[in-house]
Amino acid sequence: MKPTQTLLAAIGLLMASSIQAQNTASNSGCAVGAVSGAIGTDIPPTYQGPPPSSVDKRLVGPLQLITAGTLDIKASTLTLPLYRGEMTNGRNVWYVITDTTDQANAEALGINFSAKLNYANTGKAVRNATLRKGGLLVFERGTVDFSPALRIAGIDGARPFPPAEATPGSVGDADYTPLVRIANAGGHIYNAPVISFGTSATAINFPRGNPDYRLVHDKVVAIDTTAMTVTLRLTQGFSFAKPVLYLSFDASVELAAAMESATFAPAMNDVGVGGDEGLFSAVERIFGFINGATGCAHPQRQGFNSALLDGRSPLNVFGGVPFVATDYSPLWDLNLAEWTPRALSMGYRSRLIEEFQILAFAEAGHITGPGGAEYGSTGIIINCPVVFRFL
Repeated sequence: MKPTQTLLAAIGLLMASSIQAQNTASNSGCAVGAVSGAIGTDIPPTYQGPPPSSVDKRLVGPLQLITAGTLDIKASTLTLPLYRGEMTNGRNVWYVITDTTDQANAEALGINFSAKLNYANTGKAVRNATLRKGGLLVFERGTVDFSPALRIAGIDGARPFPPAEATPGSVGDADYTPLVRIANAGGHIYNAPVISFGTSATAINFPRGNPDYRLVHDKVVAIDTTAMTVTLRLTQGFSFAKPVLYLSFDASVELAAAMESATFAPAMNDVGVGGDEGLFSAVERIFGFINGATGCAHPQRQGFNSALLDGRSPLNVFGGVPFVATDYSPLWDLNLAEWTPRALSMGYRSRLIEEFQILAFAEAGHITGPGGAEYGSTGIIINCPVVFRFL
């Protein structure tokens, strides 16, 4: 295990203890999830009817969005099928599949459908692959080096973000992107993040956990190359006031990759940002905060400062997710907010969990971009497929 492994949790990870202890007062600021609907009533939880989401996925209630894998809510992990592909030179590429532009295949495979990914095929943002006999994908370009050690250092207790040093634990070359277009299978685009590269099956086989992070993605909890599965750590956040769990795989800049324990994928920079729901936009917005309240004991806890100090999720807020909106994309355009000195002095700072709530605070001038800049896109893209919603 890397010396900096204890810092993985500090940068956008969901720790199992945050859910296990979500009903304790001392952990109220890190408690994100559904609570019993029987609270405040005179009937036990067993008398509650089934959640509306069991009747219609568009209605309120718990819903697993990526059903291809086994979700463990208590451990905050998802176990997905592991696939082996090759580069044209025969080097192994180990990857997972989470999203596609093929709606029928998304339903058949239990992954997310994202029509917006069709608009990501600009510059180097999508790489090509060819399907060969036996289901083998052969990738034309894009390599990942998993040997670097994830490192976050130089955290100032008074102003934790940004850290003085942020080095991602895996780095893609100039051609690496998780998005893959299968040329001879309908031309559909798949979100296929790389979990390990250039390694043998025996070298990365850690079915009982404790993987070697010099060989695999930092979000891997366990990997089994016999059963061909990989267990991945989830992160918690919100979307339209619904608490969600999601995966973080890649980011377009090194700082974000380190903060998310993700792979630096420079080719993702060729995806356009700032368009959100506009024509030909491949992204959705993710809303982050720099200087929200800190500490798990604070019920309004949120933001990067707190994540760096206490090792829990920053509680980012997503735009549209499947079955809540039609504009879902796993590519999230980071809009980063900072509470203004005036807002802080007047006690306005609170946990914001819904897109239009955030935009209303920005319109009123209570939050701005970093350092008082105009609020909006930072130009940073993070590959974060949504896995589960609690409500």
